[in-house]
Amino acid sequence: MERHEPMFNIHGAVLGLLGAMIAVHVVRLALPENWDAWLTWALAFVPARYAGYAAELPGGDVTAVTSFLTHTLVHGDWVHLGLNAAWLVAFGGAVANRVGAVRFLALFAFCSVIGAVTFLIFNPGLLSPMVGASGGISGLMGATMRFLFPAIDGRGLAALREDPGSVRAMPLLVTLSDKRVVAVTAVFLAANILAVLGIGSVGLSGIAWEAHIGGYFAGLLFFGFFDAPQTDDSSEQDILH
Repeated sequence: MERHEPMFNIHGAVLGLLGAMIAVHVVRLALPENWDAWLTWALAFVPARYAGYAAELPGGDVTAVTSFLTHTLVHGDWVHLGLNAAWLVAFGGAVANRVGAVRFLALFAFCSVIGAVTFLIFNPGLLSPMVGASGGISGLMGATMRFLFPAIDGRGLAALREDPGSVRAMPLLVTLSDKRVVAVTAVFLAANILAVLGIGSVGLSGIAWEAHIGGYFAGLLFFGFFDAPQTDDSSEQDILH
């Protein structure tokens, strides 16, 4: 009997993460404007918290810790949420199906935190909220670079949909010297740098390119620590993961 693969093979962890983002957005829409503003600031990543203003901002001191992750649940509008949802499904599906729910969520959290830290480094003391999951999603894109092109060289893109765990991930040094990965990375960096031109603000009304770049390189460089163990025997060792 002919086997038909589903057109969409979205992992439950991806759906759960997307559901949480949608739920937060729906709740915000149902709140009065002042409550929505308070919740947004409490969940958003605000660099000013680390310049001595945490106690004065919504949520208090505890948000100086929680906002490294909670900012991923808040989006400016449905367009912002929809774009991130599309990219999450595009890059998150293959990663989650490859490494499993726990490793996937840990990787997403790690890349989100690194993206927020990168944003903080470039914007110390900024009194403006940075929101959105794009830092973590950029990390998933970076992680995908580690096994995307080996899949293409082998069975093709179908391998990413059907069995991404069967694709051998490239060691880090091989990844960094692969011309295709270098080209994709260069385009990604150029797109984010160009976003700075003509955009004078960040947060809800701008693009947090710093978080994108920080998250991307976190996924690209550290994916080996989150990847599922390979079941086949191989002498190739990724010393630097």
